[in-house]
Amino acid sequence: MGKLYDAIDGRLREFIDRQPVFFVGTAPGGDGGHLNISPKGMSGTFAVVDPLRVAYLDYYGSGVETIAHLRDNGRIVIMFCSFTGPPTIVRLHGRGRAVVDGDRDWESLLAHFPKAGKHAVRSVIDVTVQRVSDSCGYAVPFMDYVGDRDLLTRSHERRTADDLVDYGDTKNRASIDGLPGLAARRSS
Repeated sequence: MGKLYDAIDGRLREFIDRQPVFFVGTAPGGDGGHLNISPKGMSGTFAVVDPLRVAYLDYYGSGVETIAHLRDNGRIVIMFCSFTGPPTIVRLHGRGRAVVDGDRDWESLLAHFPKAGKHAVRSVIDVTVQRVSDSCGYAVPFMDYVGDRDLLTRSHERRTADDLVDYGDTKNRASIDGLPGLAARRSS
């Protein structure tokens, strides 16, 4: 049976810290548009900032759905599930925002990720958690964690800071539904 919590306490925080993957869900406002669920990972890229606030590093990628949906309505859910040990699922529902380089909170948020690579971070997703819950994961299979993939890091290492700005300006300007994503960083 699922349970609600007032905050991300010690036991829940330890569970979250042990998970090598998490899933992010967002949706545009209204009754149209595409829902988005994104798997996330890489060691050191998720942080519990305080008992009702979390953040994760958002690297440049081919889509910009999460950023566009957060700009549209702020709704987000983050889900962790255990693939080893006791069957557990933890969901953090809240309101999020994408903090980008140059924003007031950029440096203070980046400080929560001392072990993660910072090259190619396009934003920090900052979430004020409004609902903390867990439930059974009886149907979640056991799976072995072999390690982090390094393909994203290796791919982005070949790009300069200017290349990443160009990439964002061409591929991350709008969601698949046409909602605004990243603001242009170069004038046309």
